[in-house]
Amino acid sequence: MQQTGMLRPGARVGIAVSGGVDSWVLARVMMLRQKIVPFSFEVIILHVNPGFDAHSHQPLVDWLRVNPLPGHIQSTEVGPRAHDPRNTKSPCFLCSWNRRKILFDLCKKYRLTHLALGHNAEDLAATFFMNLIQTSRVDGLSPREDFFQGRLTLIRPLLLVEKKYIQNAARRWELPVWKNPCPSAGASKRTEMEGMLDLLSGGNKKTRQNILNAFKRWQLDLACKLQ
Repeated sequence: MQQTGMLRPGARVGIAVSGGVDSWVLARVMMLRQKIVPFSFEVIILHVNPGFDAHSHQPLVDWLRVNPLPGHIQSTEVGPRAHDPRNTKSPCFLCSWNRRKILFDLCKKYRLTHLALGHNAEDLAATFFMNLIQTSRVDGLSPREDFFQGRLTLIRPLLLVEKKYIQNAARRWELPVWKNPCPSAGASKRTEMEGMLDLLSGGNKKTRQNILNAFKRWQLDLACKLQ
């Protein structure tokens, strides 16, 4: 976070919490970060319920009651609408796009300077493969990028952290992760691309680790050069 300049004094950060393990650990990490950095910044939890289960976010409601953080929970129908058979685009793309738009609107409503997302190292690799195969681009996920002429900065504090460490942290912190009720969960193009790591490594753990390390170094070097 420090190398890529994700935070600054007085920042107002919205933490997008979906209910999955990555976003929960992100929220906890940002709380800890508030105690470490030599300046103050504010955080608010943002949750967009896509509409598959109107009550799935109840664990977040309970968690916010005992943790000193402000939060905004918004119920929507973007998930079922994205899965309408009349749509010509991928339901995952439509749902993600609409949830991102809502998050951007919430950032504007609460005058936030930053929006934190919980992408991890495996997401970085999967995005690279998606861009390479689907759009002929060599591109990954930036740990920090500006939107709306710099009025909002999107940050990914966990981008260089591997899933196994995130899952371990969630267990140790006993975070109330809930199951994704989306009917496309586990069957998306991103999930398919995540399998590329295993395909390339041939099941060899060391090879898989080397590939992930290469992606992390490449993305960090690129981000530092662009600062």
